[in-house]
Amino acid sequence: MRSNKHQKILLLLFLVLSIFLSGCKEKKDEQQDSNSPPFDMYELSPMAMLMEQMYVDNMRIKSKLLTGETDFGEFPVIHESIFSSQLTDPSDKDEFFEWQARYFIEVEKAFYQSKETDKKSQFNAIVNSCLECHKSKCGGPIPRIKKLFIP
Repeated sequence: MRSNKHQKILLLLFLVLSIFLSGCKEKKDEQQDSNSPPFDMYELSPMAMLMEQMYVDNMRIKSKLLTGETDFGEFPVIHESIFSSQLTDPSDKDEFFEWQARYFIEVEKAFYQSKETDKKSQFNAIVNSCLECHKSKCGGPIPRIKKLFIP
């Protein structure tokens, strides 16, 4: 048999959940009643999806560096699709972009191939190459990129 305290907690949770769900229903009804067009989901471009993968890969490396691990695996060949992936704004794919992309791949390959012990500075060079390009093209991810730096 449950205690009176447990019954009160369950009743309170039930009431909160009921209020929340009814609020969601009312809001949904209000949205359907308005004459606004339905919400369209933003679809990432192939380049944006690649950049998301690069971010995840670099977060994994940062985590390993911070814990002292030294096995970073192989250079992620998928990153080379930076040259062929469609950008969100195709006009951004110019000579500057091509140069920055080549530099990024060069710095990243050096990180994976180097036997140097100062991997932190090499990693920060990778992050900096991302940052330099995004300062000129698509500045939105800059705050996120800066979080990759290792002090």
